[in-house]
Amino acid sequence: PSLRISYLLAARAAGPAMVSDVAVQSILNNTADAVEEMIEGLVLLNPSLKRLGSHNVVVRASLDRSKVALVSGGGSGHEPSHAGWVGEGMLSAAVCGAVFASPSTAAVLAAILHVTGPAGCLVVVKNYTGDRLNFGLACEHAKALGLSVELVVVGDDCALPHRGLGIAGRRGLAGALLVHKVAGAAAAAGGSLEKVAAEARSTAASLGTVGVALKTCHPFGTLVEERIAAGSMEVGLGIHGEPGASLARLAPADAIVDEMLRMIVSTEEGCSYLALPRGERVALLVNNLGAATPIEMCVVARRAITALRSVHGVCVSRVYSGAFMTSLDMSGVSLSLLRLDDERIARLDAPAAPLAWPASATPAADAAPLPPPELPSGAQTRHVPPADATTPPILSSEQQAATLRAVRAAAEAVCALEPLLTEWDQKVGDGDCGATLQAGGRAVLADCASYALSHPAAAVAGLCYSVSRGMGGTSGVLYAIFLSSVRAELANASLAAAPTSAQMAAAFC
Repeated sequence: PSLRISYLLAARAAGPAMVSDVAVQSILNNTADAVEEMIEGLVLLNPSLKRLGSHNVVVRASLDRSKVALVSGGGSGHEPSHAGWVGEGMLSAAVCGAVFASPSTAAVLAAILHVTGPAGCLVVVKNYTGDRLNFGLACEHAKALGLSVELVVVGDDCALPHRGLGIAGRRGLAGALLVHKVAGAAAAAGGSLEKVAAEARSTAASLGTVGVALKTCHPFGTLVEERIAAGSMEVGLGIHGEPGASLARLAPADAIVDEMLRMIVSTEEGCSYLALPRGERVALLVNNLGAATPIEMCVVARRAITALRSVHGVCVSRVYSGAFMTSLDMSGVSLSLLRLDDERIARLDAPAAPLAWPASATPAADAAPLPPPELPSGAQTRHVPPADATTPPILSSEQQAATLRAVRAAAEAVCALEPLLTEWDQKVGDGDCGATLQAGGRAVLADCASYALSHPAAAVAGLCYSVSRGMGGTSGVLYAIFLSSVRAELANASLAAAPTSAQMAAAFC
């Protein structure tokens, strides 16, 4: 309760949620038919999948009922979960409810009856009330019909302290996917129902997940609402758009990741779910909650891997990054950690047919770059060009100092103008002009102390070098061409003293 109160107080301080009178736009025919049409599209894209009658249930087209079947599911809106994990080595069937709503007991029972043979069926669900009730009741009906069925509930959330969980327990989050993979591999290997269920429960008990979002999700057909104010983020939220455990100021990516990892591996009283001793082997799941860009995902993965290794002293044996369990268009990520042993690693590495499952999961030892190739003699692309040693200085010490001050002032002014330049370019172009010019300005500021200011042509060559290495885009190469031409004009002028204004005008025009 205290966490909930602190969240509400922080949200009130941040201001009211912004609700517009415009409905969320989507590329759908009818929101009521979205899940059914999504399933039809999915089976058309994948011949190894079939829909089960009129139910929103996706099953394997070919089943080996001599092995334990694996059923999961829940509300839609989390794609590729859950239908995207149906296939050899993972789920036998996925039951899809409406967006963020548990499927019906009848649909779950139909899935269990279809896939279950003599070996039995394991049903895996995330810890949400609707899922536990509907899947649990379907399991009891199936048992009454004489089928061997086990139910495993996954709760991997590490955001709430034990005292704040009440009778509901920990929420099920993206870590449930790793339970699907381990259990699916155990079933594919011919394990008994008892063995597969035991591995699923052990995996669920070795999981921890925390999510962070900058913007909440927008269910189809609802009014656009932005609960999270600009400059803020929610920490420890679920996958249905429910508020997070706390509201915090937006921080740099490294700080966000560090806090998420701290929460997962916390040893604090009342908050300890996944204490990891140094040297422990783990699998890391970096999950896109819907609208995080690939750039953001790589930045998050970079920090998570390096921090786990250097700060927490654990071995990241496997890493998976992508959209595994989304929340529609939520702008955020979640991190999941799973303790590993040899058997669990073998289960994760076992073949899996679903296309959404990553092909490779072993991280690199480091991100050290390869050495660049050696360049031809005279190529001035790896260092600031020097002055001609055979030519005496053209500018005096005072003139060189004045030139350096002017170059620095100009570069600092360009950097300061980045927001305005970006705004202008967003109106008429692609919006990269401000950042590109700022990158050039920063390169000039970093290099200018090394410019050969005693010779005007060499000084301009230094500017050209900085612009060439610091700026991309069309403007970068145009400025480099322009400065290269200026350097050539000044060199051809055979200057014996500081260039006159007419000479400078001729060089720049």
